[in-house]
Amino acid sequence: MELRHLATFTAVAEEGSFTRAAERLRVVQSAVSAAVRNLERELGVPLFERTTHRVQLTDAGRLLLPEARRTLAAAAGAREVVDQLRGGLRGTVRLGMMQAQRASTVSVARLLAAFRAEHPGVDVELRVGASAAHAADLRSGRLDLAYLALPAGSAAGLTLVPLEAETMPLVCPPEHPLADRTDVELVELADETFVDTPPDWGNRIATDRAFAAAEVRRTVRYEVGDLGSVLDFVQYRLAVAIMPAARISTDSDLRLVPIRQHAPVFRTSIAAPTDRRLGAPARALLATAQRQRTPETPPTP
Repeated sequence: MELRHLATFTAVAEEGSFTRAAERLRVVQSAVSAAVRNLERELGVPLFERTTHRVQLTDAGRLLLPEARRTLAAAAGAREVVDQLRGGLRGTVRLGMMQAQRASTVSVARLLAAFRAEHPGVDVELRVGASAAHAADLRSGRLDLAYLALPAGSAAGLTLVPLEAETMPLVCPPEHPLADRTDVELVELADETFVDTPPDWGNRIATDRAFAAAEVRRTVRYEVGDLGSVLDFVQYRLAVAIMPAARISTDSDLRLVPIRQHAPVFRTSIAAPTDRRLGAPARALLATAQRQRTPETPPTP
């Protein structure tokens, strides 16, 4: 049984597609199909159920997947030992980055610059996406590490290393009736029209959970895919928003009103899967991220 066949099988299982597996492995799709067929022939069982629209693991494939991952991890560990003896860490880390990642103390660019100086032989592949999507990719094995903005209750199967926590205020135009208030409660926002990001973004998840905890329903009339557009909708008086203050320019005329109870908290963490051992390159990148964390960052509840 060849390692490359197991690696190809694992890629197809994690991507759910022969095409995406070929893109991930940087080979032609026919090579992926041939490797899977050879493995199925060797084992004497089909590993995937193939249709025109989807690829699913068979019972045999589901049993093989964790064993294939363990075998590949052991082989990677052996390579890491040899690489270190040769004088340097080598490999690739697949890192998820949030679509609107610009926090006051968390910088992906600063992390990668420091990591490259320490480990020039390691490549970091960045994948940009929403927090919930990154969480799913960590669990399935498509990512090694990821920046997330999720509460612990939405991060089952993941280990979160908190990096920053920011209580989010209400953002409204200066002439809004609540603009000059010293604070506001969520129940007072029940009749407001909101603009927000999609439901799988971290700031949206935190805000939805806060309203649910306060037993208050709100109306999100506009959903947009970046925080800059959220601010535009508020700027043009179409809606109000709740979002991290660090994403708002200091020269903006928008008003930020603190929320008194059940205030949503935007928590930035770097996450790793709990059910498998990270390779040496990913462990090294995680260690660099932990050294850069803010000392006073509170633990994730």
